[in-house]
Amino acid sequence: MTTPLVKPLYTARATATGGRSGHAVTDDGQVDVHLKPPKEMGGPGGGTNPEQLFAAGYAACFQSALGAVGRRQGVNTEDSLVEADVTIGTIGGGGYGLAVTLKVSIPGVPADTTAALAEAAHQVCPYSNATRGNIEVTLESN
Repeated sequence: MTTPLVKPLYTARATATGGRSGHAVTDDGQVDVHLKPPKEMGGPGGGTNPEQLFAAGYAACFQSALGAVGRRQGVNTEDSLVEADVTIGTIGGGGYGLAVTLKVSIPGVPADTTAALAEAAHQVCPYSNATRGNIEVTLESN
């Protein structure tokens, strides 16, 4: 018997039907969205898509990680802003892949300190750990 890599703290559950032109809902009903492919991918637009949901989750999670490493290093990250740009595109073999750019800003904190905190957050953020080695993630700070 193997030991699980993750000691569970919380499990989120969502159910999707209809794929990119369908519906997704969490078991508690807090997220309940109709999905529509964006115009850039030949869809009608005007709805939520999986990349937007991933971007929102990654940005929020990364900002929490930034706060944790900031507290450890005595830097106030309360006013920080994390923007996640999630790009979908084609990869070899006819498949699709993702790329992420995380833009981190901490007003009043020097750029080199912000960059160091962003790099430290990238090492502890669950989304970063899940994607590491699987998709390109670029960190930008200002």
